[in-house]
Amino acid sequence: MVLCGSCKTIKIFFVLKSCFLNYIRSENYYLCMMKLLALSISYIILCDAVVAQVKLPRLISDSMILQRDTKVKIWGWASADEKVTINFYNKTSTTTTGKDGKWMITLAPMKGGGPYDMNITASNNITIKNILIGDVWVCSGQSNMELSMERLKDKYPDVIAAANNPNIRQFNVSTRYNFKSPQEDLPSGSWETATHVSVLHFTAVGYFFAKTLYEKYHVPIGLIKSAVGGSPAEAWLSEDALKKFPHYLQAVEKLKDDAYVDSIKKSDSVKTAAWYNYIYQNDKGLHEEKKWFDTSYDASSWQAMNVPNYWKNTGLKNTHGVVWFRKEINVPQSMLSMSARLFLGNIVDRDSVYVNGTLIGATQYQYPPRKYNVPVDLLKEGKNIIVVRIINYAGAGGFYKDKPYKLFTSIDTIDLKGIWQFKLGIASDTIPASTTFQYMPEGLFNAMIAPLTNYSVKGVIWYQGEASTTKAKEYQKLFPALIKNWREQWKQGNFSFLYVQLANYMEAKEQPSESDWAELRQAQLKTLSVPNTGMVVTIDIGEWNDIHPLNKEDVGKRLALAAENIAYGEKNIVYSGPIYQSMKIEGNKIIISFIHVGTGLIAKSRSPLASGAGEVELKYFSIAGTDKKFVWAKAKIKDNKVIVWNDAIAHPVAVRYAWADNPEGANLYNKEGLPASPFEAPDP
Repeated sequence: MVLCGSCKTIKIFFVLKSCFLNYIRSENYYLCMMKLLALSISYIILCDAVVAQVKLPRLISDSMILQRDTKVKIWGWASADEKVTINFYNKTSTTTTGKDGKWMITLAPMKGGGPYDMNITASNNITIKNILIGDVWVCSGQSNMELSMERLKDKYPDVIAAANNPNIRQFNVSTRYNFKSPQEDLPSGSWETATHVSVLHFTAVGYFFAKTLYEKYHVPIGLIKSAVGGSPAEAWLSEDALKKFPHYLQAVEKLKDDAYVDSIKKSDSVKTAAWYNYIYQNDKGLHEEKKWFDTSYDASSWQAMNVPNYWKNTGLKNTHGVVWFRKEINVPQSMLSMSARLFLGNIVDRDSVYVNGTLIGATQYQYPPRKYNVPVDLLKEGKNIIVVRIINYAGAGGFYKDKPYKLFTSIDTIDLKGIWQFKLGIASDTIPASTTFQYMPEGLFNAMIAPLTNYSVKGVIWYQGEASTTKAKEYQKLFPALIKNWREQWKQGNFSFLYVQLANYMEAKEQPSESDWAELRQAQLKTLSVPNTGMVVTIDIGEWNDIHPLNKEDVGKRLALAAENIAYGEKNIVYSGPIYQSMKIEGNKIIISFIHVGTGLIAKSRSPLASGAGEVELKYFSIAGTDKKFVWAKAKIKDNKVIVWNDAIAHPVAVRYAWADNPEGANLYNKEGLPASPFEAPDP
């Protein structure tokens, strides 16, 4: 006889009752107690099986967007051999879990639309609400993809205020890593609908990308943000893909040992804590009788420095540790009793800011713009004192140039650039090196990509490379391997993979020179040979003094333009700037052909246009003879080709365009307004 769960439970109850009564009546109760214990364990196991419930992955949840026009997987976990039924989109689908309790149901392709509810029934009943069907894009890479709209609220206030679109949604994958195995699920996360509040958490590049696509196609757009600041490409590859890169695979084998990892973490923590403790205990600005941020402190003996600047230029060369800065300003009565903000550009590396002796904010690392709110009534008419305590870890400490430094209200602004006083609090060695485990090979793939690969997507947008600039040659193989790896893991064929080439960054140089950033851009350019890829050029919208340029709108729009052609099949769209195709040498000239010329090549207005016969003077081309020493070249456009030469080089062999960390002034575009990619030819 086969008993149902309820009948089994009742039978066990009566057996337990009988055993308990026998125990009371018997002086020899040991055997009965053993039987009672065994039956109790069986009862607990059986009850657990009876009440086992279906569990869903984090991605399968309220407000999700499912990929249209393709098969969609819904999956989860339950008891072994349990029947699971899904009612959705006017269809019913059923499966039975395996011995491991896993189940998966594949839904037939669906048209865009919604909202819908999905009912999942097993031993329990789950309803997933407010589901849309549209296009889903994975947004991955490092900090320029991770950077949120919150960082840009001063740049795009109107965009944020208008961001109330229930058809644009984001799922944020929190930063985590795992070196042992690909994970099946995420520990946290939920789908958020774009509102003027929630959009502050959205990837800025991703939001502008989604906004542009939605405004054109009116199809729901889902973003899965899985990005980690500072991450190199190898952290996003699976173990199988890393087999082609043995040195990374060897590193992973060590990282699988918890004791090894824990020992490194402990050692790093001890060294870092000792460094911070040393500078805190010895910082004179904190331990003199009168603190240096105190308004009554006498700073008349402090040195002077023109801000913004780095203190290496003022006599504190090769100095790390703590340096204090102080500035007295006069505040007019009109700025009192109202909200004020203090902008202090960017600071290397860490700061604490005091206004009139009160701490108003602190930032822990160099990249975020310093934007602090000044409490109402903290300012006073006349003399006010701003004090900044800077901790420098390594490199040049101080204030970024060409950034806003001001105290302002809605009606008045005080410029803070100029002379500040400064004094060394404590000098120290550079902060001890430590291991950032999320940057190690495979860790991010296992924890942040593997759990996504059952979820059908339209494609990937990728913004990464800054962390890989010292190994551009390897990146030529590593990046295509990543694209291949992800496509294999998703099992959706060659879905669209759209990526952003590195922006212009660092100080421009007057003469042609070698450049790690240019070499990395060349590796990104070569990756266009991978099918169904698109590259966005951004050498015209970066910032020389900020690795996180704030113009994310144009980046998102250019990615969307590439998507329109590559992912949405609009073949008549000019979606890319000019891309190097070939070169030929005629006498002392190199003639360069391009693809993606659109309706024609132009030199943008930042460079003077030459007159006559469609010839245009161009900037940032360089040329080399047999000695491979590059010098600036003259260049002109003719018949949608570029002719490059230098009268001093009779036999040129190589040419470069925009080959620099920051190719400031590079001005080759197509008439559609898209910039040409930097390149070297022949390929180095």
